[in-house]
Amino acid sequence: MMPDLDVGFGLRIPARALEVAFSRSGGPGGQNVNKVETRATVSLDVARSPALPEWARPVLLRRLARRLTREGVLIVSAERQRERARNLAAARERLAGLLREALTPEKPRRPTRPTRASKERRIQGKKRRSGRKRERRAGDAHDEGW
Repeated sequence: MMPDLDVGFGLRIPARALEVAFSRSGGPGGQNVNKVETRATVSLDVARSPALPEWARPVLLRRLARRLTREGVLIVSAERQRERARNLAAARERLAGLLREALTPEKPRRPTRPTRASKERRIQGKKRRSGRKRERRAGDAHDEGW
């Protein structure tokens, strides 16, 4: 039996809320790779899981939207290790990390203004570029001899 997944923020996902599957892993491994199912896939139904508190669900659905399936399921796989247990542990940790990162409050953006020096550098750069282009234009009149 797997232990519950401790995400942080007072959130603990029961092991029964996670769906675990194993499949054959790609990459090196000799003859063993064709026989043993070591890739671990852990999925969590973010949209419908009763394990998630109501305050966390909308946040996770919004911040993990690009990683979720159409049904609202978050799927994480791990196949780096040659052992099934290590891949399962890695997939569970990656899932917890994604949830933790999504639940971390965003820092409010403080609007800033460009410094006088940065404005001057920008203007000087524009003058340099325009001068270079102006010189090229002046050079075209001399090169029409072909």
